Amino acid sequence: MTGFDPDSALVRRVCPSPNHGEREESKALDSIILHYTGMETGEAALARLCDPAAEVSCHYVIGEDGEILQLVPEVRRAWHAGKSYWAGERDMNSTSIGIELVNGGHDFGLPAYPDAQIAALAALCRDIGSRYTIPATHILAHSDVAPFRKKDPGEHFPWGRLAEAGIGHYVVPHPQDADAPLKRGSSGEKVEGLQGMLAIYGYDSAVSGLYGKKTEQLVAAFQRHFRPALVDGKADESTVATLKELLATRPREAARKMPAAVGIS
Repeated sequence: MTGFDPDSALVRRVCPSPNHGEREESKALDSIILHYTGMETGEAALARLCDPAAEVSCHYVIGEDGEILQLVPEVRRAWHAGKSYWAGERDMNSTSIGIELVNGGHDFGLPAYPDAQIAALAALCRDIGSRYTIPATHILAHSDVAPFRKKDPGEHFPWGRLAEAGIGHYVVPHPQDADAPLKRGSSGEKVEGLQGMLAIYGYDSAVSGLYGKKTEQLVAAFQRHFRPALVDGKADESTVATLKELLATRPREAARKMPAAVGIS
């Protein structure tokens, strides 16, 4: 693909990537997944996203100055989510738009996201939402859909500011307290309840009653998005209360049909 017309009037440049394929026709495009580039410069990230040998891409890249580039047409399946899951769907590439934010990420000090970049992201999300039905709970972090592999866009990402712009599902995190959290090695009904709530919200959570490494990783992913003050994978009362409030305020249209067995142990 040598060129294409941008899907959004907000796009400043089209930089075609060869890394894409057909979307599965039976799947509705109903999600936006946010990433950081995790490289030292935006130029290096763009080169990788357009390199056929890298086999990775996204639909949009947003620079630190707010410039929006489009790499893959929205109708095509960009290769950004990898092995992923949300609310019963295991092919998130077929159901989502992938947006990369130029940011060094954890390997380069997890820098703050500039105001111009977040303003551009909010505008782009609204624009995408004008073309597709994107439930609030389907504005997602890469770490939400790939919690065992990924940490982006990280605990410094300003989800609250997106929520103020009417984008995404968010509640003010419940305050931390000096309670005894559920943690690796815990077991019993409280662990089952936690795992079940994570699964209902959309995470790839098996309900086993045993708090192992994967539950710890899921809780850490949840904390990165919804309770970023402390990301330790331990389900303290602040984490659990925040999850309960999110479930209580979750839009009804958000859920896909859940499978009979959810997640992996």
